[in-house]
Amino acid sequence: MPMATYHETDALGANVLSVAVIGPEEQSRVAVAEALLGSTSGVPRQLPFYPDLDHIPKLIELNFDVVIIDLDSNPELALDLVESLCAQSLATVMVYSSLADSELMIRCMRAGAREFLALPFAPGTVAEAMVRASVRRSTVRVQKRNDGKLHVFFGSKGGSGVTTLASNFAISLARESGQKTLLIDLDLPFGDVALGLGLMAQYSTADALQNFARLDSNFLSRLVIRHDSGLAVLAAPGKLNHVQFTPEDVNRLLAVARQDFDYVVVDTGSKLDLTSTALFDPDATVYLVSQVGISELRNSNRLIQDFFATDFPKLEIVLNRYMPSSVGIDEEHITKALTRRAQWKVPDDHATIRKMQNTATPLALNDSPISRTLRQMARAACGMRAEPEKKRKIIGLF
Repeated sequence: MPMATYHETDALGANVLSVAVIGPEEQSRVAVAEALLGSTSGVPRQLPFYPDLDHIPKLIELNFDVVIIDLDSNPELALDLVESLCAQSLATVMVYSSLADSELMIRCMRAGAREFLALPFAPGTVAEAMVRASVRRSTVRVQKRNDGKLHVFFGSKGGSGVTTLASNFAISLARESGQKTLLIDLDLPFGDVALGLGLMAQYSTADALQNFARLDSNFLSRLVIRHDSGLAVLAAPGKLNHVQFTPEDVNRLLAVARQDFDYVVVDTGSKLDLTSTALFDPDATVYLVSQVGISELRNSNRLIQDFFATDFPKLEIVLNRYMPSSVGIDEEHITKALTRRAQWKVPDDHATIRKMQNTATPLALNDSPISRTLRQMARAACGMRAEPEKKRKIIGLF
């Protein structure tokens, strides 16, 4: 499949909709293509197979305005495809079927499909659906932003300090970049981002994940809470609730968040069940947080081998609570254990951390060795040059 976007114009130069029709069954697929003739679409591109979920990013890169999917050949696979496309692209997704199955229709709508087209098509049905898609494209394309950059904090072990680093990195990123930044607490059910920032959130990540069908920009804007620094926060639930969600729910949340914010920072704690989501997509930057101890380095090594064997997603190793004079393991052995060099070393500073915890005042709002390191991380994340280290004043005798 050539890597090019499919957009056409009619004889007057007006834009028409680019359409892909996906379905293994030729007769019904051709029927859809023929029904599109004379509508606002160009010549549809036909795919006589369901693409593997791994190949969906390539399909999205083709930037179709409308994707129409056959339900009958394999309903479950088709629904997976609908969910993935709706979560990760701006395309209007439609489905077609010869079965009048109300339960299947409901599942399609929950997955994000905009239209359920029943075979055989009544006159004008497809043309009317394309008119609605054209109106939606005009709105969506005007509002479209470049996808916000995704920064994920992931711990090699519980208690490694992921939440403290993610929260203060996010505040530094918002301040240094001057752009819209969102912090999402996905360390469920025990996430305490809000507690560390002194926030009382009415809504939570659970509300976003459990309202998959309603999740859009307007809905998300009602769920977040603002910190005084300007950072937007989607907190974990304040009560201990068991939150059930799927990778598709997480992907939808990330897709909506990245359309609304320039930077999205996610605290995942040490949750391995999130590694199958878009948090670990090729365009994400993952900060693997570890301390310098035998168990932490062993866990980090395992994670690197299993999830970061390639260059994607981008991995940056953060050594937290680092004390070079007393760790008992020199830098050469640390690098050997991790199989690569650590990009960041956050110094150990118990007094500063304790003050932050007692006052709910973020480290990033004050000057300390830890905040300076996090500020450098944030500047690197938004493409800014590192700040020169402050020279120590030397008091001499004259």
